[in-house]
Amino acid sequence: MKMNRMGTFNKLTAACMIGIMTLTLAACSSSANTKENLVSNDDDKKIINLFGPMEKSKPNVDNIARTAFDLTIEMAEKDLDLTVRYRTYTAENYQEKTYDDVSLDRLRNNMDDLYLLNPDTIQILGSEDRLLDLSVLDNAKNLREVVKTANTVNGKLAAIPQEVVAHGLFVNKDMFDKYNLNLPNTPEEFMECCKVFKENGIETPIGANRWWLENFVFAQAYADLYNGDHTDALIEALNKGDAKYSDYMRPGFEYLKELIDKGYIDAKTAYTYEAIEGEGADFLAQKTPIVMAYWAAANSETAYGKPDFNLQVIGFPSKLGQMPVVSMTGYAICANAEHLEDTSDVLNIILSDEALQLYAETNKVISPSKNVEVECIDALKPLNDKINDNVYVLGSNAGMNVEQWGNTCLIVRDLLNGATVDECMAEFDKLQEEALSK
Repeated sequence: MKMNRMGTFNKLTAACMIGIMTLTLAACSSSANTKENLVSNDDDKKIINLFGPMEKSKPNVDNIARTAFDLTIEMAEKDLDLTVRYRTYTAENYQEKTYDDVSLDRLRNNMDDLYLLNPDTIQILGSEDRLLDLSVLDNAKNLREVVKTANTVNGKLAAIPQEVVAHGLFVNKDMFDKYNLNLPNTPEEFMECCKVFKENGIETPIGANRWWLENFVFAQAYADLYNGDHTDALIEALNKGDAKYSDYMRPGFEYLKELIDKGYIDAKTAYTYEAIEGEGADFLAQKTPIVMAYWAAANSETAYGKPDFNLQVIGFPSKLGQMPVVSMTGYAICANAEHLEDTSDVLNIILSDEALQLYAETNKVISPSKNVEVECIDALKPLNDKINDNVYVLGSNAGMNVEQWGNTCLIVRDLLNGATVDECMAEFDKLQEEALSK
């Protein structure tokens, strides 16, 4: 972890990762007086303490994502005759501490039983052996390989999510058809599409923000690593220092630099834009044909769920074709939890195929269980097909000793601000040196 970026990094991951999974959570924000309210006043029941970003959904609040989670918790409460108590992070209660800061502190002090953690926190706590190995859960056998790969630390399954977050390119298929362009597969094909759009008066073919351009890098950096037969060995070489992260990252950064230099990305504007809020208006107005976002944005009318054109969501260009970029948070159990056995039973139930089917159908998301399939909208089928074929790269991987998502995003911001590719690669080398020195 790059320590001199830690404050910015923690804010980035808290906003970008937990926020990604629950697009509608803001409708149910908690107050300073409800940080650790009991869900039930039944003192005769066993209590499990859950620390997360939001409290239980309030009546008459439109919060689908939270409701889906609450329903699975209620299944566990009923089956096990216990109560899950929500202990909630709120910034005003913790002043300058981020969600990650507080999660680390609470878990290291055994303050709760069950936690929703960001990828960097999973990595840190897993390497400290503070998280229970969740492979012991009966329902862990149902997990997709992508989940196990992303959340395994030192050979132990440190956390499990309720959904797999897939990022892709959101494209206006009508604009591609207008200029007789096929949807691109490779970096070269994507560059040619941008060239044609630019030549036909589209000022900025790619609508970008300061959060998600790293997906272009991940798709090119790790296409071979995650889609070959030697993933574990290649990651081990990186963790030992026998291979360099910067060598993997360089082609993607050079590609981004070329997109910027040719005017296909407005670097100055991208640096100031928040995700969807910035570039979304031009995309919906059909002024730009390409943006990037995550799966749930295609289902939400507050994002891209109701465009006036043929929306398609495809993977990012790579040497192996269109490549989804996957990231995920996860639920973890404190290895020294006061109610360890009961907490394990709770998590096992909310990760059952029955509970995950309910969650996936409610939120229309990709389930972590290989047995749960939910019909997706037509726009998402290209991305969904890739995931089902186990074609993906990971933007977050707790098994890598250099955190990927947040650090890469910050270094991409350096590029947007005028840093050279060599300077960006030097940052990755520093991160790797710091990781090897621990």
